[in-house]
Amino acid sequence: MQILKKIISYPLSVLHYLIFGFFISLFHPIQWFTLKFFGYSAHKKSVDYLNYFLLWSLYVLGTKIEFVNTHKIPKNVPLIIVSNHQSANEISPISWYLRDTHPKFVSKIELGSGIPSVSFNLKHGGSVLIDRNDPRQALSELAKFGKSLEKNNWSGVIFPEGTRSKTGEPKRFSENGLKLLVKYAPSAYILPLTINNSWKLVANGSFPLGLGVKMKLEVHEPIAVNSMSFEDLFQKVEKTIKNSVTL
Repeated sequence: MQILKKIISYPLSVLHYLIFGFFISLFHPIQWFTLKFFGYSAHKKSVDYLNYFLLWSLYVLGTKIEFVNTHKIPKNVPLIIVSNHQSANEISPISWYLRDTHPKFVSKIELGSGIPSVSFNLKHGGSVLIDRNDPRQALSELAKFGKSLEKNNWSGVIFPEGTRSKTGEPKRFSENGLKLLVKYAPSAYILPLTINNSWKLVANGSFPLGLGVKMKLEVHEPIAVNSMSFEDLFQKVEKTIKNSVTL
């Protein structure tokens, strides 16, 4: 059965990448047009629909995505979405299911060019691109990003592990990025988010992809950043996220 599943995964992985490539190519000029002629709101709507269609590229792999939120997410305040990180396939579900919070991402600078739609949105949609080899640039850009979240009541998505976990087991969380966002978005709430099983899509690398993966995104109770010291806040957020990871 496993051998048959792996054989089937090859054509379905090709189909996934064809669908993914089609939509990011289609929405690249749409993003440019909406931003240039209609501004942020129209551009943001185009990105929402892009992420909706990108979910379908995962569905062809038999992927099931469960989004769980039993908490009331604060409105009209900035949010800092803190999550574990297992694969790039989490980005579209986060962007779609939390679209009302206007999610922007802390991303590595390499993603800012060469990828249709994705690079354009990262550069022009309010996200931040940091150079992990240049700490001064990274800290400066994160400070600007925090101020932007505070000003616009957007949500910023940060993965404190830095790089994805290839086995699902969480890595150590780094304090630096989150500490800056908390400093420059003092009225924000942190929204802890746990992601499970995303790593199984890329357990064999980028090809072939895993079939029938049950990805789960679980939102935890929001925490006001000014409700406790940063040290206590950081420990609580890390513990909350990691305690819900299933291996």
